[in-house]
Amino acid sequence: MDLAIILASVTIVSLVSFVGMLFVGIKEAILGRVLMGLVGFASGSLIGAAFFDLIPEAVETGQAVWPYIVGGIVFFFIMEKFLYWRHCHDEACQVHSFAYLNLIGDGVHNFVDGVLIAASFLVSVSLGFTTSLAVVFHEIPQELGDFGVLVFGGLEKKKALTYNFLSAITAVIGAIITYFLAAQVQGLALLLVPFAAGGFIYIAATDLMPELHKKTQTKDSVVQLFTILIGIALMFTINVLLPS
Repeated sequence: MDLAIILASVTIVSLVSFVGMLFVGIKEAILGRVLMGLVGFASGSLIGAAFFDLIPEAVETGQAVWPYIVGGIVFFFIMEKFLYWRHCHDEACQVHSFAYLNLIGDGVHNFVDGVLIAASFLVSVSLGFTTSLAVVFHEIPQELGDFGVLVFGGLEKKKALTYNFLSAITAVIGAIITYFLAAQVQGLALLLVPFAAGGFIYIAATDLMPELHKKTQTKDSVVQLFTILIGIALMFTINVLLPS
């Protein structure tokens, strides 16, 4: 299989990270009103991705995956503590640590996507294109939520787009490594899938949802619940209802 075709496919998938450009031209006042909805959407998307995509995929391997899920949760807790000590000691945080955590978790997930796409192309071209298309539809709602999390976390919109794209490039790295070291990388990917799931659960449950609780008005709560359910429903539809 030509490496150029694999790289072209994962690059297109990585460009999905720029879906946040839809909100770049929006005025700050309007963006502020929709950010909380995007955070709720991101919470639901992360939970849905963990429970309807990553964990089932890991369980199908027949290995004991729960230690790696727990390990992912603990790792992201340690990382958040480190980021807090490094950037927020004795001063107010301009950028919340969960913004960086989200980038790390998404980077791991995108790396696994790159491994998956490259491995599919090594089996057949048709399977590779089918997998790439599936990943694109999977990534659109998640990348949209990721952009909202980064902006809500304190990053400027253009910087959020840049960082989100850099996180997405890990898919290219995963594809290249898989192409040259296919047999060895498959074992690594099996470990990273539940690890990323643990990270997603941690970010959604301990960082994003507590932020939603800061808005207590009934109208805000209804919007938050609705956007969370939309995120979960999209991931359920993409990963469970639609054919793989």
